[in-house]
Amino acid sequence: MALLTESVLGWSIFTAVLLVILAFCWVYIRKYQSRQESEVISTITAICALAIALITSALLPVDIFLVSFMKYPNGTYKDWAASNETRRQIEDTVLYGYYTLYSIILFCVFFWIPFVYFYYEEKDEDNVNKCSQAKNALKYTVGFVVVCAALLLIGAFVPLQPPPSQNSTQWEKVKYLFEELGSSNGLDALSFSISSLTLIGMLAVITYTAYGMSVLPLNLIKGTRSVLYERLENTEDVEEVEQQIAKIKAKCEDGRPLSLRDRRNLQELEAKLQTLRRRGRHLEIAERSCCTKVGSALRPLKILLGVFFILVALLFTVALFISNLDKALHSAGISTGFIIFGTNLTNPLNELLLALQPVFPLDYVLITVITMYFVFTSMAGIRNMGIWFFWIRLYKIRPQRTRPQALLFLCMILLLIVLHTSYMIYSLAPQYVMYGSQKYLLQTPLSVDPSPGNQTASTTKICDADAPEDQCTVTRSYLFLHKFWFFSTIYYFGNWAFLAVFLIGLVVSCCRGKKSVIEGEVEADDSDFSDDEYVH
Repeated sequence: MALLTESVLGWSIFTAVLLVILAFCWVYIRKYQSRQESEVISTITAICALAIALITSALLPVDIFLVSFMKYPNGTYKDWAASNETRRQIEDTVLYGYYTLYSIILFCVFFWIPFVYFYYEEKDEDNVNKCSQAKNALKYTVGFVVVCAALLLIGAFVPLQPPPSQNSTQWEKVKYLFEELGSSNGLDALSFSISSLTLIGMLAVITYTAYGMSVLPLNLIKGTRSVLYERLENTEDVEEVEQQIAKIKAKCEDGRPLSLRDRRNLQELEAKLQTLRRRGRHLEIAERSCCTKVGSALRPLKILLGVFFILVALLFTVALFISNLDKALHSAGISTGFIIFGTNLTNPLNELLLALQPVFPLDYVLITVITMYFVFTSMAGIRNMGIWFFWIRLYKIRPQRTRPQALLFLCMILLLIVLHTSYMIYSLAPQYVMYGSQKYLLQTPLSVDPSPGNQTASTTKICDADAPEDQCTVTRSYLFLHKFWFFSTIYYFGNWAFLAVFLIGLVVSCCRGKKSVIEGEVEADDSDFSDDEYVH
């Protein structure tokens, strides 16, 4: 009965969070998608991809809750968890949940999202030949499927342990590889593929999330420029450009042709004038908008929210720095992925989660807040930077004006970022993510005489990597993300890069002035069609 009650409680909270996630994803995608170019298939794909990523992160605290509630605070197993078979059934339930979600993530990343992207790219204006459109999209998607198959094969057939005999025949070696695959139930193959995606997500976190963690709170604190001042400044710029255009056109009043340099300058000035006039229309709409007036009234709340966000960002960076420093000083070394035997330095976030974990679902709420914080700061970074391929800017992310292809890229990046969030939370609170609040009994003899009749004393200790295997249950999430030591090593150095980029972004954001009230709404490469879409 106790097992049923606690399992139902954990999965009930997970279901409630699932519904909230689906509602959030729908609102989030609808906010940013273009009204004129919206496609049903790309919208549904984006919502589902983002929801799957967030649901996977929501499974992490359920995983931690189930392994933690197997034991009493004194380190002994509860009656319903005393059997190894019962514990294995609970672990398998979570494991199958991860199998399902991670398999869906692989399907989305390596097949569905690329297929929808290329399907829309192949769309012609007449929109007649759907079969040819799907065939071309499928042809380009094959490359992603090949990469996925390669990752699965590498993860499946590269064993972590060497064969028992170095003098084995070729057939015995092949047989050993298949036995390794069967014994792990495909865990190695899936873990290797997900770790590879998490590695890409780490690059996105370093690029977008680290910068977004600095730019989002500082923008809230600094606010925006005055719309009245911006309109006055824009009017002066329009008059100045009009005077320059009139000055150039005056050169050809007597019938003389303009020089090549003057024609080029005239084209640039006319394009600039068109942008300034569009900017003026947007400023006029912003001045009349109720959102601008409400935003001005809520200015004190924005400042408080910005201060809160910057304090949270500093808490994360301090916790991440302490965790990395602890690994550098006390871990087993680079060849083990910097696995740490116990917590040697006090980590504030780890202590907070351990304190909240017995009062379920407070830790669940905190991890959900952390995950959503990463999403919002990542989105702030993506919106400020745009989607880039090296030095080439591919897409801009703007409310109600984001193209379907950009939405798919956005969700792909956010999916990878949220996928890496599990490791980020482990880095912020390694003890909590690995074992939850589990403790175990350490038997120590009362005398130095090792004879069997001597009495022993039981000492309660917090579970760590040095604990007996049968006394502490490791979360399934940890096994997925830390199956291969070299990925953990790369993640470790990625955390240092994350801290460096955050500090650089913090300095850059502090040096920049206030942003415009219509920041990102009007740019030189926008079309009149795009402008009309926003205005109407």
